[in-house]
Amino acid sequence: MRRLNRADSGFDAELEKLLAWEGVSNDQVNQTVREILSEIRSRGDAALLEYTNRFDRMSASTMDELTLPQERLQQALDNLPEDQRKALELSAERVRLYHEHQKMESWSYTEADGTMLGQQVTPLDRVGLYVPGGKAAYPSSVLMNAIPAKVAGVEELIMVVPTPDGVVNELVLAAAAISNVDKVYMVGGAQAVAALAYGTESVPQVDKIVGPGNIYVATAKGMVFGAVGIDMIAGPSEILVVCDGKTDPDWIAMDLFSQAEHDEDAQSILISPDAGFLDAVEQSINKLLDGMERADIIRTALKDRGALIQVENIEQALEVTNTIAPEHLELSVEDPQSLLPSIRHAGAIFMGRYTAEALGDYCAGPNHVLPTSRTARFSSPLGVYDFQKRSSLIMCSADGASELGKTASILARGEGLTAHAQSAEFRIKE
Repeated sequence: MRRLNRADSGFDAELEKLLAWEGVSNDQVNQTVREILSEIRSRGDAALLEYTNRFDRMSASTMDELTLPQERLQQALDNLPEDQRKALELSAERVRLYHEHQKMESWSYTEADGTMLGQQVTPLDRVGLYVPGGKAAYPSSVLMNAIPAKVAGVEELIMVVPTPDGVVNELVLAAAAISNVDKVYMVGGAQAVAALAYGTESVPQVDKIVGPGNIYVATAKGMVFGAVGIDMIAGPSEILVVCDGKTDPDWIAMDLFSQAEHDEDAQSILISPDAGFLDAVEQSINKLLDGMERADIIRTALKDRGALIQVENIEQALEVTNTIAPEHLELSVEDPQSLLPSIRHAGAIFMGRYTAEALGDYCAGPNHVLPTSRTARFSSPLGVYDFQKRSSLIMCSADGASELGKTASILARGEGLTAHAQSAEFRIKE
């Protein structure tokens, strides 16, 4: 791993270079996705079947063959080994309880003249959930995306999941059953995003698409935004650990591994004022790395995008943290709560030496769908609020309409919009 020091004159430039990440979408990817979106939009199920058979090596002739009934989801749950089922159910319950606290309610107030103002909160009608398939099968992502939607009151949740060679991940289906997913289609890629965004004869059009996917999925989500809502376009996974040098270096090394093992573009960074501790963690990395199942991926990620950063003190570490705006932030220090007021940008904050980021990925309760690539500067974790929308409420009394009309008239005429002005003036009392 590279070593950086905040005191060095070229630190800012080196940090910017380290954090830089461009999506691998190129003209070819963009053109391919545009063609797929156009074909699905114009030919519906026929195109969806063709792309699914081609890209996932399937031989389906009707969409019925690619549709999983509720009984099949329940069967997957019923047949799980007991330990897996208990773990899935416990995680689901914790995620549900946490997200219950996020639910927004409608509100209103009435002014002295009888004018009522407020906000009506309603859930989205129908949401599409994209779940990666094949080697990248994540039942935890099903829970994190589906449960907040259901807590919000979304009536219909449509899940799409690719099944290359017809191989279905039973844990993913079990997670769908636990999360009360309504329909599941065995389709993936840009073609699945297009089906959700525009609708086909079999797949209903949704209001919003959530969930991770490969570059074709991410590119498609970006292109259909506007026709439907999307959660975010996520970059590689990230972890930033701020440590005072008093945590077991093996623990910290493994925490860095936990995100680096996702893929070669993942980013793992450790910041500490203790140079000796940085050395100790590097020794732990070298000692533990060869024993990891995904050692090659971890090694590449740490080499290309990882860093050990020395700072003067914890206060300086937090300044660097706010610049990085990490997806996952571990505060492996004695009193993490005292540092919270200084942290402005982070997707999720894991406090204390015992709080491994991995707990948040699976079962702590808060959502693991988080802003990446420094977008924590302006965005937040996925939550119930992403599946609810707000409508403003305005009901004027006769007196309220008269008084507000005078103000509206002046402003409308100032803008040259006389129909606006007269619409308000008609309601002004003589």
